[in-house]
Amino acid sequence: MTTDTRTAVVIIDDHPLFRKGVSDLIAMAPELILVGEAGDGEEGVRVAAECRPDLILLDLNMKGMNGIQTLERLRRADLDARVVMLTVSDSEQDVVAALRAGADGYLLKDMEPEDILEQLLAAGRGRLVISQRLTELIARALCHDSRPVRPREAGLTPREQQVLGLLADGLSNKLIARELDLSLGTVKVHVKHVLKKLKLRTRVEAAVWAVRQSTPDEL
Repeated sequence: MTTDTRTAVVIIDDHPLFRKGVSDLIAMAPELILVGEAGDGEEGVRVAAECRPDLILLDLNMKGMNGIQTLERLRRADLDARVVMLTVSDSEQDVVAALRAGADGYLLKDMEPEDILEQLLAAGRGRLVISQRLTELIARALCHDSRPVRPREAGLTPREQQVLGLLADGLSNKLIARELDLSLGTVKVHVKHVLKKLKLRTRVEAAVWAVRQSTPDEL
C-alpha cells in the first residue's frame, strides 16, 4: 500500500483504451492514485503482489486467465485489497460467480464516467459498490438458489443484527469494526455466523438480501 492517505488502485483489463479511460478518471480524483495496471490475469496478480494496492479493478472476460480465475488467485495471494469487477457482463451467472469467488463489488462499464468515478470513490472508502440494476438480479438469483432465511427468522443475536445492518449499509469489515468498536477478527466471526444463519455464501449477498428484505413487496 502507499504511505499516503489516497486509495491506491490497480487496473487489470485487457483493453488498453479502457485502462486509459479509467486511468484518466482516477487522475481526476485527489483521493485516488493509480499505482499499477495489467493487460491480463497473470500479469495482474504479479502487479498486485508488487504494488499492494487498496483497490483492484478487474475485468471479467479476458484472454488467458479470465476474471474469476484471476480473482481466485488474488484471494489466495492474501492481499489486503478490495476487488471490484468492472465489466460489460450483466449475466446473472457471471455476477453471482464473481460475488461467490470473493468480489467486493460489481460495476458495469456502460455506466456514465462520473458514476463510475463516484463508485470508485465509495469503494475506496470501504463501501459496497454494485451497479443499481444488478441488485434485483442478485436478489432474484438468491431466490432461485436455496432461498435464504429471512433475517427476522434466523435467530440473529443483537450484535449480529447490528453487523447485518451495517453490511446492508455497504460497510466493509474494517468500517464495521470501527463503527462497533470491535476487533477486525471479531467482526469476521460475526459475519461468518450471520452468513451461516441466513444460509448465504457471501457478505455481498447478505447486504443485498437485507436491503431487499426491507422492501419485501419488490421481491
